[in-house]
Amino acid sequence: MVPASITSMSLVHLLFLFPVSLANDLIVLVMGGAYAFLLTYIFTFGIIGFCRRVGWLDKPEARRIHKNPVPRLGGIAMFLGFVLASMVFYAPDPIVQSKEMITYWLLLVASLLIVLVHAYDDVKGLKPLTKLLAQTAAVIILLGPGWTVVKGVVTYVFHGVLLFGFSNPFGAPNSTHPLPWYRQPEITLFIQHPDITVAAIPAVLFTWFWMAGMMNTVNLIDGLDGLATGVVGITGLFITIISWTLGQHSIAILSAIFTGAVFGFLPHNWNPAKVFMGDSGSQFLGLGLAVLSIIGGAKVALALMVLGIPILDVAVVMINRVRRGQHPLYYDRTHLHYRLLATGLRVKQICYLFYGLTLIFGILGLSLNHYLKLIGMGLVGLTMAALIYWIDHRQQKSGELIKLGPDPEPPGGMGSSLGPTDDGRHCTPPEWELGKDISHSALSEDERFVSEQSGGIKAKTGTLREVMRV
Repeated sequence: MVPASITSMSLVHLLFLFPVSLANDLIVLVMGGAYAFLLTYIFTFGIIGFCRRVGWLDKPEARRIHKNPVPRLGGIAMFLGFVLASMVFYAPDPIVQSKEMITYWLLLVASLLIVLVHAYDDVKGLKPLTKLLAQTAAVIILLGPGWTVVKGVVTYVFHGVLLFGFSNPFGAPNSTHPLPWYRQPEITLFIQHPDITVAAIPAVLFTWFWMAGMMNTVNLIDGLDGLATGVVGITGLFITIISWTLGQHSIAILSAIFTGAVFGFLPHNWNPAKVFMGDSGSQFLGLGLAVLSIIGGAKVALALMVLGIPILDVAVVMINRVRRGQHPLYYDRTHLHYRLLATGLRVKQICYLFYGLTLIFGILGLSLNHYLKLIGMGLVGLTMAALIYWIDHRQQKSGELIKLGPDPEPPGGMGSSLGPTDDGRHCTPPEWELGKDISHSALSEDERFVSEQSGGIKAKTGTLREVMRV
């Protein structure tokens, strides 16, 4: 299907000097993704220069891996690349439906809030509760609570994103006979429409859990150069593909623009990183993935498969912290990527491993239908267990064990979330992980080897029995 060409010359097009007549959806998709890549790539140079000029750098500390001060506001470049490219290629596109356009503007407003709050956190530091409130406010914005008037009757509804239904893997979509609830094509959370009622509370809470959980999951895997950037970019690519195959071309275009913005940052963030995305980046990427996986439907299961390893890692780590009597957000180095680092793998090797797993499960997610996706999710769990078993075996062989408690607190510094020190901030334990990526690597591979041998990052790792005990 070839939609009508874009004929109106908008101010945005004039500002960015781009051809306004595009032939079809596929060209818009490809060019939108490429434009977002280019904008983000260029803007990141500006962010690096600005941060160095004003001194907004993530300085080395006892608990961090990087050796030299590194700018930490790369998320702003990705956000700007996404916004400007979508203004050019997505917003003026006539194929975008009005409801989807409302969701788009709500996403921009919510993302702006998240980026501003967490950019401040990257520079000055915020308490965990403040960041959680910002995440909650962003979710409320995306829900879009409001009213509509139909035949003179005022009805209160959610105009934005509300996750209240799931595709049923055991459903019978083409049946002409009445079906029991477990055979319905879609399983819903007590409501059939996004009306603001008491019955909608479970759906609202689940939507909050999905979005806040995705934001913090992306943040917590942003511990090594290029890791979160690559994993999110690959996930966005698969969401683009499945949206296109489902005929949701406008959503595919928006997802392609998001993916292009993420990949445009990766060359700067690749080991050794010239810039970190910071919380402003990880929270924005998590929010973007959460929204793109909901709108249009049929993509939540894909996101769960593609991001299954990081999600399981976060769950296992938090459960074991609680079992050890710690707060679930207490900082330590028992996340999977840190444990892989402690086995002797280098940063790039760990990134390749995660990228490969993301690609494999993404292909499976596209290939498997209905209940077979449950088998795919089971494979994710088995892969996670196999990875931990391999890590445990390698650590046992080397005779080194990982310390399961939190690391000592470092002095205050840029990016700390711990409140005022001598310069207006203080460090009080614990440092919560909520909305805070703690450790990155800006070392070269040779420098990393020296650091590992000197004990700089080679924390002692626990056994499979300790880490998987739930």
